[in-house]
Amino acid sequence: MKHIILILFCLLGLSLKAQNHIQGRLTDALSKQPIEGANLYFPELEKGTMSQAQGEFYIKNIPNGTHKIIISYLGYETLSITVDFPYNGTLTIDLEPSVIEMEGIIISTPFHKLQSENVMKVERENANNLQKQGAVTLAQGLSNISGVKNNATGLSIGKPVIRGLSSNRVLVYTQGIRLENQQFGSEHGLGLSSNGIESIEVIKGPASLLYGSDALGGVIYINPERFALNNTAQADISTTYFSNTLGYNSHLGAKQSGDRFKFLFRGGVAEHADYKTKDYRVTNTRFRETDLKAGIGYQMNRFKTELRYNLNQSKLGIPEDIGEPSRLKTPLFPFQYITNHVLSSRSTIFLNNSKLDVNFGLLYNDRKEFEDHHHGEEEHGDEHEEEHEEDHEEDLDDPIEAALHMKLKTLNYDIKYHLPELGKFETIVGLQGMTQSNANYGEEQLIPDATTHDIGLLATSHIHFKKADVQLGARIDNRQIKVPSGIHKTFNSFNGALGLKTTVLNGWITRVNLATGFRAPNLAELTSNGSHEGANRYEIGNETLKNESNLQFDLSMEYQSDHFECFVNGFYNTVSDYIYLAPNGNFIDGDPVFIYLQDDAKLYGGEMGFHLHPHPLDWLHFESSFETVTGKQGNNDDLPLIPANTLTHICRAEFDKDWLKNGYGFIKYQFTFSQNNISSFETPTGAYQLLSLGAGGIITMFNKPLDIRIAVTNLTNRRYIDHLSRLKPDGILNMGRNVSLGMTYSL
Repeated sequence: MKHIILILFCLLGLSLKAQNHIQGRLTDALSKQPIEGANLYFPELEKGTMSQAQGEFYIKNIPNGTHKIIISYLGYETLSITVDFPYNGTLTIDLEPSVIEMEGIIISTPFHKLQSENVMKVERENANNLQKQGAVTLAQGLSNISGVKNNATGLSIGKPVIRGLSSNRVLVYTQGIRLENQQFGSEHGLGLSSNGIESIEVIKGPASLLYGSDALGGVIYINPERFALNNTAQADISTTYFSNTLGYNSHLGAKQSGDRFKFLFRGGVAEHADYKTKDYRVTNTRFRETDLKAGIGYQMNRFKTELRYNLNQSKLGIPEDIGEPSRLKTPLFPFQYITNHVLSSRSTIFLNNSKLDVNFGLLYNDRKEFEDHHHGEEEHGDEHEEEHEEDHEEDLDDPIEAALHMKLKTLNYDIKYHLPELGKFETIVGLQGMTQSNANYGEEQLIPDATTHDIGLLATSHIHFKKADVQLGARIDNRQIKVPSGIHKTFNSFNGALGLKTTVLNGWITRVNLATGFRAPNLAELTSNGSHEGANRYEIGNETLKNESNLQFDLSMEYQSDHFECFVNGFYNTVSDYIYLAPNGNFIDGDPVFIYLQDDAKLYGGEMGFHLHPHPLDWLHFESSFETVTGKQGNNDDLPLIPANTLTHICRAEFDKDWLKNGYGFIKYQFTFSQNNISSFETPTGAYQLLSLGAGGIITMFNKPLDIRIAVTNLTNRRYIDHLSRLKPDGILNMGRNVSLGMTYSL
């Protein structure tokens, strides 16, 4: 590691002579009229500009080499072109009109392709679109992405589920580094705010080649908001009110970029009371969240770097039963008090026709869980709840002894070298790893003090042909877990991936991917021996557990014409030595005993759908999709926590008026089928249907844009329980009707 840092500083000392620039003009391919306001962006350089009144653009300080530039504008096809620098002359670019949504660049895969160019199927969604649908939290918003569901404890605690796999089988990336926050616990949420997020990408399948252990089931890759375009400044203030929880989410941000330096800041706070079903409020689902994001970047001709920091502090109530209705927002006992610090450094050194990416991350997760008896109070009935809440409101900031207190510290590193292109080959070699320590400070202990060390080596290539693209790669990994009591476990794994994308059939894109993945057992699975209050069970670990390993086959077919799109995605995933919790029939201290076992498993299913925008009604969109997952153990018993099949229909309108820009309106109908394929300790879940709608757009106020949005979820106020709700065993309903009203004003 020291040698790598030394090389980094030596390269920084190189003489930077070249001062490349690019200039040109954007026009409509049909009318040849100039296009003003289009976005031109170099994803590798993270810099860009907007076209001016005559379609002209100019970007300077571009390093030598081959760089991709993405041109996007609403109403036109997103264009990706490659330019060799130094570049002499003026670039003239024609954009083709299109009613299809703008494509985004895929950041989670190493070659940074557009969605249509990527060999691996990746779902991408703008965070803005999730907010428009009325999501209260980030975890809830993720469930609107195809193939993703939410294993939730109320509203405040949610874990993403990708095609039936969750927790340590799904890796979450934020600010370009892997998130580590004790995600082994089913009631341990993301610890991330929806504020200050640009987009979300989902890899639905093993991504161990790219990310190592814990990416066996897939990856949620969260892209932070971009810095401002060169030589521009932006500021905004935003707030959203939620009628169901009597809550709000407010935040403000500012950012500015010069030729070399750039910075951004965003701070926000969210607060919610207990959510309401049609019949009652669910006691202690209330929560508070404070979030701070800041970043600074610097760029020279051959070097760019950015440093980002995120502080997220949350007080989350843990619901246990239904008490007296309350509109207070301070959590009752038991509750979690969680502080997440995420510090990331991302740097790129541009060499002649190659580059070196060097990323580091420091994460500090301070998790406290408080219980009533640790506060020195007797159990109190519902008649004292209001009085208790008022006392608790004052006591939350006092020193209270935590029943459970864990501190998790993690150092991540990710170094990739992009070799010079050799004919049709783009190749990347990399080194990834982490060093992690867990320490206990509370009276209770879920997992012991321990250190974990990961290291992995990878190589991957993208091969371009006229009608097809091939991507392949291999990786080796080593993980060591050391516990002071004497446990020392070592896990090794070799994985590979092979993918093909072809456009042989006119209008059709076909992707075939075959990949292996692995997951080393986590500390909880190896060493647990105690009551897990949040899960209401006594867990016993198993030191003999082996690596989980899987092999997944994916087939994806997409068709696209001017006014019609359709897709079919299918997968078959076999998992060897699948680790799962099962009750053994015993009880300790009143809690049922669960033990960790292993068995082979398989999961299969997929997604299909279409998108129609009929001519000449290009402003009108009809979308429909169906998702299904089946999970089986080796003995053909059903796996637990497999989401129910869902059918979704959306009718959406988009329009522009003189007084309302980027206007939209939508109606969404979702039918969730009953789930009767359940494990031995689950119960069936009935079918239900939900209706939602929303509208919004941008008006001008005091010569500045004001973005207004309104959404209504569960419009008919239906009673229902989602199969993945952790409150389902207690018969507690999911949230009833909710009206969200949001405004964002650009200063």
